[in-house]
Amino acid sequence: MNSLVTGGAGFIGSHVARYCRELGHQVTVLDDLSGGFRDHVPKGVKFVEGSVTDHRLINKLFEQNRFDYVYHLAAYAAEGLSHFIRRFNYTNNLIGSVNLINAAVKYEVKCFVFTSSIAVYGAGQVPMVETMVPVPEDPYGVSKYAVELDLAAAHEMFGLDYIVFRPHNVYGENQNIADKYRNVIGIFMNQIMRGEPLTIFGDGTQTRAFSQIDDLAPHIAQSVKLPKAYNQVINIGADKAYSVNELARVVASAFGVKPNIKYLPPRNEVQHAYASHEKAKRLFGKGAGLSLEKGITRMAEWAQKVGARQSTPFKNIELRKNLPLSWQK
Repeated sequence: MNSLVTGGAGFIGSHVARYCRELGHQVTVLDDLSGGFRDHVPKGVKFVEGSVTDHRLINKLFEQNRFDYVYHLAAYAAEGLSHFIRRFNYTNNLIGSVNLINAAVKYEVKCFVFTSSIAVYGAGQVPMVETMVPVPEDPYGVSKYAVELDLAAAHEMFGLDYIVFRPHNVYGENQNIADKYRNVIGIFMNQIMRGEPLTIFGDGTQTRAFSQIDDLAPHIAQSVKLPKAYNQVINIGADKAYSVNELARVVASAFGVKPNIKYLPPRNEVQHAYASHEKAKRLFGKGAGLSLEKGITRMAEWAQKVGARQSTPFKNIELRKNLPLSWQK
């Protein structure tokens, strides 16, 4: 089994690459290191530094390696920021994906595994079920849903088999805790280690179901060996939703400190987001089943080992109108 994992130096991708390797795959990781780290790439894996937006590089890789499977996890997954970086969002998350789909068709890949997002559902659809009609509210969700539709079209036209996973609010080791635009758990941990207050947009009553990485990465890796998963869309992640206020208290407790919260003006975001995972349970069984407290404690131990990191502002904001003040600095 010869597999390509895009984004394999990043958070979810590095874990999927590791599990693929444990399953006996020969793995090539493609990552431009814009959000990942070279030392996250698992041992025994071939690493290629480059971007999915480079279609010449993509074609060269497929021609040289003749991949059986593609696990496409490379993305810039900042839902809120995507409103203000529309060109960047669509270039990386949509056009980059199309480059891979073209190559997968041309070189007869057996299955294309794509990590989408519950951002495709939009607002007011909870619990989110795969049979619902997606109504994404931000450019990130739009780009993810567009790739889902393109994969379905490629299946109909060319017979390309695919699996779409819709994960949500994933956390765990290897997360980029320096990214201030996404991954609230990583943001909180970095703020605590830097002695800063925990910043929350709005009143903190918005809810999310936070998913520990081992609740999904093993299932994504093994999915290509399950024909019943082919050409399916699958929600995957944790079942129980928590408010951001509750999350702040759990993270602070894991570091042995009291939560020092600074509330910021609300931003345009979905208020409540959690999904049904009945299809995933039928296909893969239950995940690791770690409680939020245990999962956060495990990640906190890792974060304290790697230490606090300096947040890097996104340098190519395309639209500044209505950009949150905390992102303008």
